Amino acid sequence: MKQLRQYQTIAILGLMLFVSLGCQASSLLPTTRATNDVAVATTAAQESIPAISSPPQSDDVGTTDLESRFIEIYNQVNPAVVHIFVFGDDGLFLGTGSGFVIDQAGNIVTNNHVVADGGEYEVVFASGERSRATLRGTDVDSDLAVLQAASLPGNIQPVPLGDSSQLQVGQFVIAIGNPFGKAGSMSIGVISGLGRTIESQRVIAGGNFSIPQVIQTDAAINPGNSGGPLLNLHGEVIGVNSAILSTSGANSGVGFSIPVNAVRNIAPALIADGEYIYPYLGISMWPQAFTLRQLEALELPPNGVYVTGVIDGTPADEAGLLGHNLSETFTADGDYITAINNQPLRTSDDLLSYLVFETIVGETVELTVIRNGEEIKLPLTLGERP
Repeated sequence: MKQLRQYQTIAILGLMLFVSLGCQASSLLPTTRATNDVAVATTAAQESIPAISSPPQSDDVGTTDLESRFIEIYNQVNPAVVHIFVFGDDGLFLGTGSGFVIDQAGNIVTNNHVVADGGEYEVVFASGERSRATLRGTDVDSDLAVLQAASLPGNIQPVPLGDSSQLQVGQFVIAIGNPFGKAGSMSIGVISGLGRTIESQRVIAGGNFSIPQVIQTDAAINPGNSGGPLLNLHGEVIGVNSAILSTSGANSGVGFSIPVNAVRNIAPALIADGEYIYPYLGISMWPQAFTLRQLEALELPPNGVYVTGVIDGTPADEAGLLGHNLSETFTADGDYITAINNQPLRTSDDLLSYLVFETIVGETVELTVIRNGEEIKLPLTLGERP
């Protein structure tokens, strides 16, 4: 009888120790799960369930949803992404690239550098169907071109165009194309930067033109991706993949995409006229920002466009703009543009972006200029970029 009581005492002590350890263990769990764990533990005690499996975590659900969206976008867009084969006039193979269908007429947006020097073009759709294509128009300065396929597969849905002015750094993006000839390849990344500029392949008097508002992404872009779409999570085109910053020729995490708002402006003109005419001022600008010390020496505000030259016979010349002639002592006279149509300008990139996306040839704009320490307003009628 005494031995039985000893066993009972030991059993009670063991149970108390088990409960105590359980309470201590529960206090070590993350605080974000404390309320749920208490409720689950209470239910388990009531139902005498010896073990409880943890519910799915929210991160798992989010990952699954995002994965499903990536798959949906690929299945939705890839049928309209084409593999472009470029041949010379003699039929010799020159290279390949990517493009995407924008309308039921078979017009395909790609890069100018993909189709440059070509004489014949073939496009291959994701279904494997092939079609000849004709070149509708090219634009060296934006690195955009439009081909038109002679025929489209019956199930093709043109890819919708988004709005590149609404983008934010950190957004997920998807690139679809044909890197190294691997058709229908998809890569995923984020927008790494906005408002970048890359130089045009065309040089005229006064220096290179630049492509404004270029999108920087870490989504893998390699040779063969050029001309393919950069997409948001709505499956809309936000850019046309164009270039990579690399010494090896392969992706190094820095890729560039022409903003889709340039496509909206330029592609219709390429289809209708074979070319796009840019608004033109006729000035050269200082290629890099001055230091604050230098601007203070010139008695100029920190934000603006420093005019270094005015080309004879251009709209800028006719409007009376003056270029700066910097001396060795860093003094100058001339014009410093601080706004266009009351839109403040921080750098020359801002001026270029405004001209490309907000104006047309023949439009009269108002420039706010600092000249000899005074602010003046100059009307200027935009001409055609030569």
